[in-house]
Amino acid sequence: MSIPKPDFTIGVEEEYLLVDLDTLDLAPAPVELMTRCSAELEGQFSPEFLECQVEIGSRVCANVAEARDDLKRLRSTVARVAKDYNLAPIAASCHPFSDWRNQHHTDKERYNHLRDDLAGVVRRMLICGMHVHVGIAYEDQRIDLMNQLKYFLPHLLALSSSSPFWQGEDTGLSCYRLTVFDNLPRTGLPPQFDSWSSFDRSVHALVDMGLIDDASKIWWDLRPSSRFPTIEARICDVSPRLETTLTLAALIQSLTRMLWRLSQKNQRWRIYDNFLLAENRWRAQRYGVESGLIDYGAHEIVPFDTLVEELITLVAEDAAALNCTAEVENARLILNRGTAAQVQRQIYQDAIHAEDTKQDALKRVVKHLIEEYHADL
Repeated sequence: MSIPKPDFTIGVEEEYLLVDLDTLDLAPAPVELMTRCSAELEGQFSPEFLECQVEIGSRVCANVAEARDDLKRLRSTVARVAKDYNLAPIAASCHPFSDWRNQHHTDKERYNHLRDDLAGVVRRMLICGMHVHVGIAYEDQRIDLMNQLKYFLPHLLALSSSSPFWQGEDTGLSCYRLTVFDNLPRTGLPPQFDSWSSFDRSVHALVDMGLIDDASKIWWDLRPSSRFPTIEARICDVSPRLETTLTLAALIQSLTRMLWRLSQKNQRWRIYDNFLLAENRWRAQRYGVESGLIDYGAHEIVPFDTLVEELITLVAEDAAALNCTAEVENARLILNRGTAAQVQRQIYQDAIHAEDTKQDALKRVVKHLIEEYHADL
């Protein structure tokens, strides 16, 4: 059977937190804000589990340039409407000082069910992520590419890290979000499957027993989407700056095409056991880009600037074909400027050295996150 070439379309979903412009603490979204954003954004905006969270989703985009235009419109609309209620969105995976115990979940059937089903672990879900879909029409091809693409998930996590603080404390981690998220069931690295049918059988083993409704309740770092003909990368922290989001989306799109290109030459990326990949996942979660990742072929830890250059070279042909070379190469800028986690931590430390109180230093971080959200709009 002839398998058609994938179209490699992309779609991006981002979750934002809403903060009060006076206190800089989290604030629930007013009903009027939700109504106005839903009307203006026509199916591309929705509530999230907590009342202080909202989610946007881009249209299906042929390339990163289309994604930029759509995400800029979505981000700008949320910011404009929120300002009318003395609120501002921030695109960081954890709020620097707010307490999850003070938040309330959104009163919708889906979220009420999650509260009842997942109990204490879901109540701590004061976290936001970013998901990138890549269009792969053929089901078995989705599984094959997913098995190989998960090797690169730690690289993406490290570049995206934006959650060093939790409840007013520097956690020492670059991505604290996963520490919270991994308490949920059906999370983490995806298992390896031989085919779409083997994946489908596994999902239906749980659905048929009434344990989950469908595959949308599987929250792996990378999964076949339950709604679209895509593979969905879910590993990334949400990025304060739009251009960082676009670099990550371009890398995911280009890596997927690179792996498909290998398959056209009867080649494939080596598949490592999740036990080994999880070590790199932890290194990315803990250190971000500061301590490198393990190259299991070379049996050494490779510095992250070297890894970024290797990635750019690896997908150069694919980025050119997808018209996203500039965005892929902007991964260097993330390293030069610092990840969102590194920048937040530096702002906090500078404020402490300037003899700010701990709370004022954390508020400086929130002000910075508000500025970053608007920087590329």
